[in-house]
Amino acid sequence: MPQVEPEPETWPEQKPKLTKRDSATGTEWNWEFEESESKGKQPPPGPPAPPGSLASEGDDAPPLPSEGKDAPPLRTDGDDAPRPEGDDAPPLPLEPDVAPRLPLERDDAPLPEEETPKPITVSGHRRRCHTDCLEAPLSRAFQWLGWQVGAHPWVFLLVPLMLTAALGTGFLYLPKNEQENLEYQYTPVGSPAKAERRFVQGHFTTNDSYRFSPSRRSTESNFISLLVVSYSDSLLDPATFTEVSKLDGAVQDLRAAQENGSQIQYQQVCAKYRAGCVPPNPLLHAWQVDKTLDLSSISFPIYNHSGHPLYLTGFFGGHILGGSLGMGQLLLQAKAMRLLYHLKTELPEDDVQSKQWIINFLDQLNNIKKSLALKKIEVVHFTSVSRRLEFEATSQTVVPLFHLAYVFIILFAVTSCCRFDCIRNKMCVAAFGVISAFLAVVSGFGLLLHIGVPFVIIVANSPFLILGVGVDDMFIMISAWHETSLADDIRERMSSVYSKVAVSITITTVTNILAFYTGVMSSFRSVQYFCIYTGTSLLFCYFYSITCFGALMALDGKREVVCLRWLEKADPKWSSFKKSCCFPFGSISDEHGTDKHPVTLFFRDYFGPLLTSTESKFFVVFLYILYLTSSIYGCFQVEEGLDLRNLASDDSYITPYFNVEEDYFSDYGPRVMVIVTKKVDYWDKDVRQELENCIKSFGKNDYVDGKFTEFWLSAYVQYLKGKSQDPNDKNTFMNNIPDFFSHFPNFEYDVNISSSNEIISSRGFIQTTDVFSSRDKKIMLSQLRNTAENCPIPLMVYNHAFIYFDQYAAIVENTVRNVMVASAAMFIVSLLLIPHPMCSLWVTFAIGSVIVGVTGFMAFWKVNLDSISMINLVICIGFSFDFSAHISYAFVSSPQPSVNQKSIEALYLLGYPVLQSAVSTIIGVCVLATAKAYIFRTFFKIMFLVMVFGAAHGLIFIPVFLTFF
Repeated sequence: MPQVEPEPETWPEQKPKLTKRDSATGTEWNWEFEESESKGKQPPPGPPAPPGSLASEGDDAPPLPSEGKDAPPLRTDGDDAPRPEGDDAPPLPLEPDVAPRLPLERDDAPLPEEETPKPITVSGHRRRCHTDCLEAPLSRAFQWLGWQVGAHPWVFLLVPLMLTAALGTGFLYLPKNEQENLEYQYTPVGSPAKAERRFVQGHFTTNDSYRFSPSRRSTESNFISLLVVSYSDSLLDPATFTEVSKLDGAVQDLRAAQENGSQIQYQQVCAKYRAGCVPPNPLLHAWQVDKTLDLSSISFPIYNHSGHPLYLTGFFGGHILGGSLGMGQLLLQAKAMRLLYHLKTELPEDDVQSKQWIINFLDQLNNIKKSLALKKIEVVHFTSVSRRLEFEATSQTVVPLFHLAYVFIILFAVTSCCRFDCIRNKMCVAAFGVISAFLAVVSGFGLLLHIGVPFVIIVANSPFLILGVGVDDMFIMISAWHETSLADDIRERMSSVYSKVAVSITITTVTNILAFYTGVMSSFRSVQYFCIYTGTSLLFCYFYSITCFGALMALDGKREVVCLRWLEKADPKWSSFKKSCCFPFGSISDEHGTDKHPVTLFFRDYFGPLLTSTESKFFVVFLYILYLTSSIYGCFQVEEGLDLRNLASDDSYITPYFNVEEDYFSDYGPRVMVIVTKKVDYWDKDVRQELENCIKSFGKNDYVDGKFTEFWLSAYVQYLKGKSQDPNDKNTFMNNIPDFFSHFPNFEYDVNISSSNEIISSRGFIQTTDVFSSRDKKIMLSQLRNTAENCPIPLMVYNHAFIYFDQYAAIVENTVRNVMVASAAMFIVSLLLIPHPMCSLWVTFAIGSVIVGVTGFMAFWKVNLDSISMINLVICIGFSFDFSAHISYAFVSSPQPSVNQKSIEALYLLGYPVLQSAVSTIIGVCVLATAKAYIFRTFFKIMFLVMVFGAAHGLIFIPVFLTFF
């Protein structure tokens, strides 16, 4: 290969190995040569392999003769090389002014006598220690495997196909009608809120059939929520209320048919308070009972109706308040109102019937709105099962995209491996490489389904990623194949290819699999399962690349020989026709020559020199400063947590519902339980004072409205004082509790009294407010828990929404932990397989830089830091390693005398495979950009950022920065 700037220490004819990655090859170099078996003689030694090559020493050396037709060649490098016959066999002579090499000893060729000189340095570089303790054995093992694949291609082709067929039966266990538990999959394992819920469930009871209270439930009940938005400025007028009342009546008249022919009525499944169903809206219910109710004199948030307070928080939104009135302020206008239909949930049979009625409601709602011909209001809806149903529906939208992705990848693979040379053309081989990645998906998924690993919807992203990443090994192996000679035996060519790519494809697999398997440590089960499925499938990609794909490449090698012999036949009549058809743009292939892709020459002759010019370096530094500054700014703008509306597709009916709720009903947040978790002396005045101070401290929080605090103890003390009873006497305090509950029955479910007449635990309630964003939810939850922890009385706070709020605190911790563990794993791998301190430093720099860039630009692209994006940030580490480690090691290992020449050589050797890897992965996931669901588009967005920034570091930033040191 002609160098860009030849120096005395370089060889113009040297042929570097074009592989994707680079690693150490030891202290000394080997001379590589090709032996023509057809002529039966040994040619003069060729140039040395460049130290930056990934191949081990002596990879291209021909095999030594051995017994048996299929015996693999023996390595001739290092201490394991076989000794020649006799103890006095001399080494090969050295040419003057040429770097020394290890002698290649052969039994069938006498060598002239000459002493083997010691290795010397090239271009003033220091000697490197012998660090191929893993690389050399790995390369020898792959050399043996390549020989076996070349000798028995059909065995290595058919066995993986049969294995795929066997493992593919695991798809019979693919869940079809199983409901996905979103809380189980997308909330943190072992979160504090789940422990708090277990405590509430163990100490407090509810009664949906007689005294339903939504704030007292430990879990979300079955429900239907209708948000009614007025087309006018306010819906507080009788005409609008009449239209809303018709809608309410139509909903309550719905009946769901069962399989046995019976029908489920609303009155059968509604949650009840005393004898009747819980009203969907307290003010609407009061107006329905008394149509003369003056809607212009309503106080908010509490309205006193006939001596009974009606709590209107959460039922009216977009309101404008006037002066003080009664227990609140005058409600001048209200743009929206909520109709909330609570259904029974406690008993299993009630839960089933309630969900059947909800499904029927979803089917009939559009018909209801058409029949009512609503003119004054717009209605949006949501139910307790909507999120799950819509999330499951999104998985069906990516099935057509999966087929499209395979078409794009096959086209890219075929195009990038196309040659205007019928002998060297690898279009069919490339197409089979994509099929090999598909086989890996079938095998990996089938194996895990056989084992019983749950298949969650987010795993549907995995095949797109595997498709893009899985073909990387194919590009490397095809590239190494083009470096072999057509005249060599197929077994020798396969042995040479496998030896050259051993470290390259192994380090790709190890780094990517490690990056995925670190995700198993995540607190989110969806992340765990995604990483297990993807990591296992990538392992099958590796296995199939070195077996069935290698076997097909060997069979195609036989086709090359047959095609070459056919073209060489002397037939003047057809000779010109053959050449014009098979080589339209060039001469016939040289069977002793190798093939160079035009893109690799572009990196050497154009891109490399341009990038290393002084002007370009200044521009690259400026570009990197701009990139880093923007990324750091974006990191502080990233929103945390998974917005549950994003689990549905864009055209789902739940999207407008959440938009309306955010616009009009975000003033008040969840009503939170404050629980006394242990026995305390409630009759002790000092204890009551401490408890009262703790409750007041909650009211001082910015996210709590103290006016809505509700606590049974305060009401009970007033009740005792009203009866002239002493609340400080234990017997008086305990004996009057049953009578108090008879007057205030709701409080009965807030006090847990044991059989020994002791209060084990009790609870009160506070009302949160102004909880708008994920950041507000995270801060509010943290502050409430800190307030409870700092109270001298053992307290706990809980609401079933905290199950989802916990993700906001866990997501950052999980992301940082996974990134640190994966980075440490990458660092260890770099030391073992490509051990060079400077390389390890640049790998660490690139990983951190790419992660910062991807995280920062997530904010600019409206992507939250959630369990889905966390997966991609972990993946980011593996690709950052792939793109940077091998480029930097190729640089530090290069024998070139100047830093610019080192950078150019690294780009020449590795630029095209890095580019192929990035482009193939982007193509594999690009179809997800058209998906209608956030979770799939997010996967594309972050993978696109990872590929672009990773490739930019490997092809632009790292090659330039290395020239400064």
